[in-house]
Amino acid sequence: MYYGFDMGGTKIEFGAFDAQHRRLMQKRVPTPRDDYQALLGVLTQLTLEADIALGCEGKVGIGIPGMPDRNTGELFTANVPASMGKPLAADLERCIARPVRIDNDANCFALSEAWDGEFRQYSNVLGIILGTGVGGGIVIDGKIFSGNNYVAGEFGHLRLPVDALEVLGRDIPRVHCGCGHNGCMENYISGRGFEWLYQHFFGDRLEAQRIIEHYRSGESKAVTHVTRFIDLLAICLANIFTVLDPHLVVFGGGLSNFDEMYPLLPERIKPHLLNVAKVPRIEKARWGDSGGVRGAAFLNLVD
Repeated sequence: MYYGFDMGGTKIEFGAFDAQHRRLMQKRVPTPRDDYQALLGVLTQLTLEADIALGCEGKVGIGIPGMPDRNTGELFTANVPASMGKPLAADLERCIARPVRIDNDANCFALSEAWDGEFRQYSNVLGIILGTGVGGGIVIDGKIFSGNNYVAGEFGHLRLPVDALEVLGRDIPRVHCGCGHNGCMENYISGRGFEWLYQHFFGDRLEAQRIIEHYRSGESKAVTHVTRFIDLLAICLANIFTVLDPHLVVFGGGLSNFDEMYPLLPERIKPHLLNVAKVPRIEKARWGDSGGVRGAAFLNLVD
């Protein structure tokens, strides 16, 4: 049995999955954001409750909005202050008397999609979350590739490519990013960036969904904006694809629900790849909001 925790800033979602990857239990509880002992208590209680209900000791994985230090196990979790700098895996292991695996929540998203029944045929899967920011994960042969510092897949913090400046204009502001740098991709190709670009070029502040509604009705500013945005996204993706050469790319996050972009992207990406390269299969995430907890549980599928 595989237990997964998706630990967010406001809630913790728990799921228990069997060997066929079917979810047998689900529960959501508030996250004790500022009390570490309370946080440990919640994780321990949910684990032991599942043990009793399912008659076994499940293997435990946790997806976090941050990353563990590879050497110390201490967490960087700005959205969950209680666990910041804490060795959560080691402490929880003592509470529940079994190993605990922890990884970034975007990596868990990618892992969940890579283990989808249809997608398991692909050995190199790239998950990209187009939400408030841009996150992602790389899964190779069913295993997360996290890199030396657990930052592999942080595509949003690559800088805008030169070709992107031809689309946006060389005078486009290099927006300051929360990471401390300027001009990071996520400030332009995320859902937030989608809205910012519309306001920058047209002066109107609209939510992404309203812009998309205008696009679907054929409104000229929205059509111009979406055309520009798809060109920008294609350039950014092509740079990532040239490095990673994935078989499959899966989009999550709010902007992934903009279904019209899927048929448009391949033809826009192709000119920016090497001549010998083919555009990978690009799909919308199959598992939606449950991908995080599912991927956390699947951290224990492979050694």
